[in-house]
Amino acid sequence: MQPQLLPLAALAATVSAHGYISSPYMRAPGNATTAACGQSIVAAIVADKTSHVEGLPELGAAAGSGYHAESCNLWLCRGVQFADNVAHVQKYTPGQSVNIQVALTIPHVGSANVSVVDTRTNEIVGEPLLSWPSGYADEQAFYAGETPVNQTDFNVTIPTTLGSQCADAGACVLQWWWYGTGAKQTYESCVDFTVAAA
Repeated sequence: MQPQLLPLAALAATVSAHGYISSPYMRAPGNATTAACGQSIVAAIVADKTSHVEGLPELGAAAGSGYHAESCNLWLCRGVQFADNVAHVQKYTPGQSVNIQVALTIPHVGSANVSVVDTRTNEIVGEPLLSWPSGYADEQAFYAGETPVNQTDFNVTIPTTLGSQCADAGACVLQWWWYGTGAKQTYESCVDFTVAAA
């Protein structure tokens, strides 16, 4: 028996946001994401800006969902396609300090990082620009109102070593990645950017 798909209104009532980049503009789904990933996955992402990655493949596996694993690539920006975000590409320069703001609404203690990711290979370019090896989004600190500011409002420096690797729009993203250890859930937000060769 195939799993039943929830109507969008019902799906919205069953999911809760956990965290996402609130600034700069993060990738959002549109027609290209629907074509690659299917309506069920897009509905989940629209209903919940975080929609942890582990929860999406099951939606894609449902009969008639329109999911195409090769073109969707859920482990890169949750499958959200660059073609839907062409109008929101940020232009940075080597060495520029970029402010990133993250909305954390439900904590899951774990690890996190912000990295430049090559979208062709879905691999981090160089080392993470900023990382929290443990203690990110700790539940006790969150509910006590003591989440460190540098977990939700911080700056990263655009590397001076990228050469022309990120010169073309869509080639690279700034990715905020967070893994909640107890929840066993991965959250990702991506910012499209270009940086001219130094």
